[in-house]
Amino acid sequence: MTEFIFLCIFVGMIQRQILSILEKNLTRQKVTLLLGARRVGKTALLRKLYLQHESNALWLNAEDAITENMLEERSVANYKRLIGDKTLLIIDEAHFIPDIARKAKLMIDNIEPLHVILTGSSAFELEQNAAPLAGRTFTLHMHPLAQSEWQSTENAIQTKENLPDRLVYGSYPELSAISDLREKVFYLNELVNTYLLKDILIFEQIRNAQVMKDLLVLLAYQIGNEVSVNELGRQLGMSKNTVERYLGLFEKAFIIFPLSGYSNNLRKEVRKSKKYYFWDNGIRNALINDFSLSTTRSDIGALWEQYFIQERRKFKDYRLEVYQQHFWRTYDQQEIDLVEIENRQLQAFECKWKPHKSRVPKAFSKAYPQASFTEVNPNNYLDLIME
Repeated sequence: MTEFIFLCIFVGMIQRQILSILEKNLTRQKVTLLLGARRVGKTALLRKLYLQHESNALWLNAEDAITENMLEERSVANYKRLIGDKTLLIIDEAHFIPDIARKAKLMIDNIEPLHVILTGSSAFELEQNAAPLAGRTFTLHMHPLAQSEWQSTENAIQTKENLPDRLVYGSYPELSAISDLREKVFYLNELVNTYLLKDILIFEQIRNAQVMKDLLVLLAYQIGNEVSVNELGRQLGMSKNTVERYLGLFEKAFIIFPLSGYSNNLRKEVRKSKKYYFWDNGIRNALINDFSLSTTRSDIGALWEQYFIQERRKFKDYRLEVYQQHFWRTYDQQEIDLVEIENRQLQAFECKWKPHKSRVPKAFSKAYPQASFTEVNPNNYLDLIME
């Protein structure tokens, strides 16, 4: 019990960036959809927000049958009785409530002032069925801890020392208070075996969890490489359409995200292929059961590439920036790990675990002379993922 209390206090010390975004929206007559994978800290974050506004807030847990019963009657009178004089309604795990989008719309349209926050560990029910809330929502994505969120608990030396650990074990919040490496491995294996596919199995009614896990293992061995859907299907004995469907489900469950090839219609540029990255290195390493130290690994370059792209995405998302990410490659094997497009400006990044003095590929510089080019290594990456 003492260790659990310490974990809660330690994790609570870490300042989550998304909290300030939530705070700014509380006075607006809107619905916030807070989405993210299980165990990334959504409930803990909202508990903190709730305690700060407890006198004006109502907390409901959608996994509780009593909550479902209270919300079942979709009428203004029922919701006014329930909410009373509260101005903030938080419904945790809201995707378990049938027709929650219509119910939230009724509240927002008829009860003022009111801000509603709906959380979910997948995009299956909330984001996909939010049509009735059109024009009434903010959608925010919460990720495992961003490096910028560690700054309240560690100095520059500690950040450098902790980087190899994060490349191997990832950045799930609860891991921050676990020092024993065996316990870290146990936690990640439990996360993979208990939570990773839970929402897919519930909402998509898929029974063969092992095949889906086998597909994730194949992806885990191919981070940083272009993925052939046909080849994945052949290895697993399933159709291309089934593989594509599962990949889409993994994206909705915030397990992986794709990068497509960038092309300005030059004949030599690859544009139809995709690469897939995991949102957390620890999840990836748990799938292949490899927690060896980063300095001895043959896949250290791929781990570093995946880590930087994850962190860059968190940085962009928490700044509410509108951007695109791609990889770039030509058929004669000139390539760049990451190309970002924002406000028509191109930024290219080449990820190197060991500083290499990378040069921009000639085909890229010729096609996109205005684009910037940066080699990303452990000496300069913090400048690219933090304010």
